[in-house]
Amino acid sequence: MTTSPESEHPIKAYGYAARDTSGSLSPLTFSRRDTGEKDVRFKVLFCGICHTDLHFVKDEFGITKYPITPGHEIVGVVTEVGCKVEKFKVGDKVGVGCLVGSCRSCQSCATDHEQHCPKTVGTYGTPDFDGTQTHGGFSDHMVTDEHFVLRWPENLPLDSGAPLLCAGITTYSPLRYFGLDKPGTKVGVVGLGGLGHAAVKFAKAFGAEVTVFSTSPAKEQEALEGLKADHFINSKDEHQMQAAYGTLNGIIDTVSANHPTAPLLSALAPFGKLVLLGAPPKPLEVATISLIIGNKTVAGSGAGGIKETQEMLDFAAEHGITADVEVIPIDYVNTAMERLIKSDVKYRFVIDVANSLKAE
Repeated sequence: MTTSPESEHPIKAYGYAARDTSGSLSPLTFSRRDTGEKDVRFKVLFCGICHTDLHFVKDEFGITKYPITPGHEIVGVVTEVGCKVEKFKVGDKVGVGCLVGSCRSCQSCATDHEQHCPKTVGTYGTPDFDGTQTHGGFSDHMVTDEHFVLRWPENLPLDSGAPLLCAGITTYSPLRYFGLDKPGTKVGVVGLGGLGHAAVKFAKAFGAEVTVFSTSPAKEQEALEGLKADHFINSKDEHQMQAAYGTLNGIIDTVSANHPTAPLLSALAPFGKLVLLGAPPKPLEVATISLIIGNKTVAGSGAGGIKETQEMLDFAAEHGITADVEVIPIDYVNTAMERLIKSDVKYRFVIDVANSLKAE
């Protein structure tokens, strides 16, 4: 007999969940496990809305099991810790990002790349080690192994800092890994949304010269005046693209829609790197000769491991980096999802969970 989400664990929880491919979210009573000896339980204060949440609630990846409670940009305050927890105490501000579990013994885990562990447990919508499905931050509280809990820097805002747990680390990590974090490096950012605006902020903090590529000329002012990018290129303008030929050491491509790579590869200097963060529905076409000439690289990158995510949060706090957010109550979440489809947000929705989620 299948156990319902409401009764499979002893601690009652409450959140918003999707129940079918319509993606419509509504209140759900479910349950969370007891606080284990290495667990941290915390009250959720804020949770960002990532485009991945939209993919999952609509089952656009074909792997969703309903009901699903999304949210992996979660900030809260600790309410209980297990008897063997060493890093946190009641009252601490904490964060949880994309991961809540891994095997802790494979090569990826041993080198602080838990995101590549073959037994990674996602923050929501994936089987936990006990076989039950994980539930994310569109909920009143979380319970997570302390290894996957982030210490929240004292001077980092909770609401506008929450999206850093996905959008932040997803852009910080490739800038670091591919050596685009050196002062004077010339970095391009394709797309000016949740990921793109974070990429600009981190690249500028590293001392890079940043060029924003967008198909929307209306975003030029946002890029140059709002985000302090150094250059803006309308990627539909052949003359502007030609002027960028061979100028960039690396490009962070955040676009999830189908788009040509040839003009971007042309903008790279020799040994330049085109790093893909978005996941277009159709395969991208790459002419091999465009890689051979100039020893160029096309690579992909996802979120970082726990150690690197903590490093990113500390760096953001030191340099005053936060996301540009629109804070909403949780009962606005379906409207927010509809607006997200239209890219009608600058640049991240964040749910004020603590002040708007009330158990029925």
